[in-house]
Amino acid sequence: MRFTPLGDNALMLEVGDVIDEPTHRRVQEAWRALAAAPLPGVTELVPAYTTVTLFYDPLLAVQAGAPATDIADWLTVQVEERLKHPPKMEKVKIRTVEIPVCYGGEFGPDLALVAKQAKLSPEEVIKRHSKPEYLVYLVGFAPGFPYLGGLPKELETPRHARPRMTVPPGSVGIGGAQTGIYPLATPGGWNLIGRTPEKIFRPAENPPVLLRAGDRVKFKAITPAEFDQREAPP
Repeated sequence: MRFTPLGDNALMLEVGDVIDEPTHRRVQEAWRALAAAPLPGVTELVPAYTTVTLFYDPLLAVQAGAPATDIADWLTVQVEERLKHPPKMEKVKIRTVEIPVCYGGEFGPDLALVAKQAKLSPEEVIKRHSKPEYLVYLVGFAPGFPYLGGLPKELETPRHARPRMTVPPGSVGIGGAQTGIYPLATPGGWNLIGRTPEKIFRPAENPPVLLRAGDRVKFKAITPAEFDQREAPP
């Protein structure tokens, strides 16, 4: 483990230096152990690919006993102690979420580009993209945006040099070695190969997002007619 202060109100815990599933599990275990019982002064925990960042209120930390001149070192000791003796936690149930996707056409304007770079037919790109079971490494960039690991190497495609000003919500894209789903209409530079009628960001629900770190995702190809049917209100 490695600790790095970030300014005067954050501390980053690094549990690995490789983006892979074992590191992901360690990140999640550390995050859950730290979230189970709030540490003094800590106001937010943010898990990422290889790190967990702790944001803290310096005043609250000092009131809890931290020296005003060395809060980061004091908090480091608290974190190390917590991880040595983590509280009892319920076993995490792994969810597998099926995401319907209408590939190509108006829903996936970059499918042909991805196919050309991979030297495959668009149909083969769809087949290979929808075959794996992906891991949600983290959620970020926009509310509910899942960064998914497990993309077949032959489908890796560089991001656009000039991002689109607006990407439709539900768009499924490829950015480098990752694939993901845009939850909202936002700018974006990923290669759009399809779109899902599923609502990824659900502000009226708790939690307000469909996917969470640690979930598994399986894409299922659907037709435009099936897309319209699923998108239509009941």
